[in-house]
Amino acid sequence: MNQLLNSRLMSAVLIVAGVIFVFLLNSVVVINPGQAGVLSILGKAQDGPLLEGLHWKPPFIAAVDIYDVTVQKFEVPAKSATKDLQDITASFAINFRLDPLAVVEVRRTQGTLENIVTKIIAPQTQEAFKIAAARRTAEEAITKRDELKDDFDTALSDRLAKYNIIVLDTSVVNLDFSNEFSKAVEDKQIAEQRAQRAVYVAQEAAQQAQAEINRAQGKAEAQRLLAETLKAAGGQLVLQKEAIEAWREGGAQVPEVLVINGEGGTPPFFLNLAPSQSK
Repeated sequence: MNQLLNSRLMSAVLIVAGVIFVFLLNSVVVINPGQAGVLSILGKAQDGPLLEGLHWKPPFIAAVDIYDVTVQKFEVPAKSATKDLQDITASFAINFRLDPLAVVEVRRTQGTLENIVTKIIAPQTQEAFKIAAARRTAEEAITKRDELKDDFDTALSDRLAKYNIIVLDTSVVNLDFSNEFSKAVEDKQIAEQRAQRAVYVAQEAAQQAQAEINRAQGKAEAQRLLAETLKAAGGQLVLQKEAIEAWREGGAQVPEVLVINGEGGTPPFFLNLAPSQSK
């Protein structure tokens, strides 16, 4: 009899302990670092987010939605037109996170993180890119890419702030234009390269022409100095010496005796050029 009572008592204790355990298990929730929770009682979101730590909740009638508030990365395609009506497509990598103090509002208005990405971030990225692209031409979008990104960042941050989404950073993964514009850019680059080549050739020709001028001026100066030398006393002797050296070096038929008549009272000049004969 006592054993039966003890057995029933033990069973009751175990049942009560199990109920208490289940009750406690459904009465607490642990929010880990990098998370924020929203408490809902009977389906109604309660004010005040649940931040990291241990929190109590009504058992069985309450639920907690957990949101990841760490940095999220999402790649978004976008398409727009520039100020000069050139089609431009881009792909942006967006780093963002939810404001942990505003997750209750996020829960009430957007629901899940997937809804935030597809219904908020994607369309707002498209609109922000339209604003940034429309402020500059296609060529400026290439040459001033940093300014394009700055305008995009500003527009996107302003738009997403209304939804309690904090933009941390963006990067342009890809930036493409129409085939016609890409061909025009390529043709322009080729034309610029050819123009640069033409400038180089012109400069080289000018340098060569200047060198010819310098050589001609040097030759003219040499001739002028020679003329002045010939006018001076003994000039004819210089000519005679040069003529003899030319005959000797040129290999032409050299006369045995060279007679150069004097002028202006200068006595004639006799020179025996015949090779000496050994006896």
